[in-house]
Amino acid sequence: MIRFHIVTLFPDFFDSVLRQGLMAKAIEKGLLSVDLTDPRTFSKDRHRHVDDRPYGGSPGMVMQPEPVCEALRSIATPGRMLAMAPNGHAASQSMVRELSKEEDITILCGRYEGFDARLYDLFPLEPVSVGDIVLNGGETAALCLLEAVSRLVPGFMGKEESGEEESFSCGLLEYPHYTRPPLFEGQPVPEILLHGDHAAIAAWRRARSLATTFSRRPELLDEARLNASDKAVLKSQDRKKTASNIWLCLLEQDEPRKWQKTAYDRLDEEDACSLSDLCKRLGFAAVQKAASKEELCGIFSEAASQAGQEPYIAAVAPWPEKGDTLSSLHLRAVAMERPLVLVAGMRGYLEKTVLKLCDGSVRLPHSLQGLRLGGRDCLAILMDRIVGEYW
Repeated sequence: MIRFHIVTLFPDFFDSVLRQGLMAKAIEKGLLSVDLTDPRTFSKDRHRHVDDRPYGGSPGMVMQPEPVCEALRSIATPGRMLAMAPNGHAASQSMVRELSKEEDITILCGRYEGFDARLYDLFPLEPVSVGDIVLNGGETAALCLLEAVSRLVPGFMGKEESGEEESFSCGLLEYPHYTRPPLFEGQPVPEILLHGDHAAIAAWRRARSLATTFSRRPELLDEARLNASDKAVLKSQDRKKTASNIWLCLLEQDEPRKWQKTAYDRLDEEDACSLSDLCKRLGFAAVQKAASKEELCGIFSEAASQAGQEPYIAAVAPWPEKGDTLSSLHLRAVAMERPLVLVAGMRGYLEKTVLKLCDGSVRLPHSLQGLRLGGRDCLAILMDRIVGEYW
């Protein structure tokens, strides 16, 4: 049995969910229990205020620590303590599985601009977020977590295997489902599902799961366990070819001055040839060398002419003193929308006159900072990260 302790300013918010469906049946069976604690009952203010203005100034109000603190301390066995907050760790199915093994779980729901940060020092609260969105309060997020954990409790689901084949259970999104009638408004059920060949159905479902994940959440594939058959399925998928929209331009330069900062060690002709081969393998539009700023501008014009729109020019150079930098993911997104030209110096730097031609600066992977990798290795890692394994 799991005991949920929810600390909320709006206990009535949970009524309908706890009184119907599988949740109500699970509570009736004694598989779980849910108690609600309202911090307002611990307010010493005659108007039962629980919020105040933030120190340092900013719009909105902040939940006061005292009533929330008293509410948390009133719970005899709080167990694992979670705080629903948009700046928390992202909730995941693996986290939910861990929580389903607990006996007591306390969930603190924030409101307004959140609660006083000192609560994290006073209690072992784990900040948790259910997505990169901002809600009116933590109650909606707490409901998501409450339901996700509860359905993993033995006996909660009608069939235990129902929870084992759903999205994220094996690191992939779930395959599509169909039911009767076999033909609906001209749309048939896939033939393979109609003949009872369980091995073929399992293979089809795995392939559809991979295809759905590839199309909607390709980043999940980085952590999924894949076999040779899975690899064949992924290779057959249509890709958003970002690489064909990317140019790499290598600018020939003099040796850097003593005061000149460099992003990586020098490139030689052999390195340039290796990068050219890598660009072909990745499917880049082109790799070109320029001996001057004028030749560089000519390459920009050529890229614009071939693509039919102005390219985004990204400088691969030491971090600028002012201005933001773009990560590999940012550059991938740019390449999906318009041509992208990466400008890199053969000696690891770019002159200010060249930087002025660029729209932004590339943020080299953090793990490479300070390693003084050769220019070829540094650029190869950057290009691979921009394109991504499944793009």
